[in-house]
Amino acid sequence: MHLQWIRWSIIRCYSCRKPKEVAAKMAKYKLILLRHGEGAWNKENRFCSWVDQKLSSDGIKEAQNCGRHLKALGIEFDLVFTSILSRSIQTAWLVLEQMGQEWVTTESSWRLNERHYGALIGLNRAEMALNHGEEQVKRWRRSYDVTPPPITESHLYYHEIYNDRRYKHCDVPLEKLPRSESLKEVLDRLLPYWNERIAPEVKRGKTVLISAHGNSTRALLKHLEGISDEDIVNVTLPTGVPVLLELDEDLRSLGPHQFIGDQEAIQAAIKKVEDQGKAKPTLEK
Repeated sequence: MHLQWIRWSIIRCYSCRKPKEVAAKMAKYKLILLRHGEGAWNKENRFCSWVDQKLSSDGIKEAQNCGRHLKALGIEFDLVFTSILSRSIQTAWLVLEQMGQEWVTTESSWRLNERHYGALIGLNRAEMALNHGEEQVKRWRRSYDVTPPPITESHLYYHEIYNDRRYKHCDVPLEKLPRSESLKEVLDRLLPYWNERIAPEVKRGKTVLISAHGNSTRALLKHLEGISDEDIVNVTLPTGVPVLLELDEDLRSLGPHQFIGDQEAIQAAIKKVEDQGKAKPTLEK
């Protein structure tokens, strides 16, 4: 592991731990997680979920900046895992391109897909907050065990999703794929892939990047950090910002995850994500 990376993560870590406390706990393994760059529907504040979207122009810049930042830290990836959604894959490509590591093996699985938001797919979060209240939208977006209403065949995007050829190549039959998910259900379908495919590579000493989504990444953080069902509601991940986890020999986090980058800019990005579920103020006449 590069000394520059280790030193930087100690000095600039985003957590309440003091540098000397981090240094005292030498990590056996390190893992980088990444929520994809801003997608077209992120920009429009819509529930995107399993609808396939490319990155927005800002999302492309976020992924490129992420790659340049990781390159400057001397990080060398051995393996990259993505979902089967284009915004996740595109982000990984752009990161590796900026790092000059396009040759690194990339593997994709539906088990790293974004949470399936069911009937909410395509709807605007702010408009939903006006119609249903901000607390209800927050429960749908952030809670651990609340499942949105399922998608049905009459939904505008049902056939676009389930007629997509990528879902005919999953490790479960098409009819077994979810029609809606809570964060708990995301973790349930993600864990077998983590345990059987990703974790063994980390334990072999591989430097791994997981380029996924807001909720699949939150679910994995919950598992690795032991975050409670209640506290996971308050974990927010901005787009295009890499997350460093330092893990012990059992692949449990030694402390809170650390955002890599300019902390002031990251806090602004976190607030932007949190504000997506707030009702837009109406103009007084």
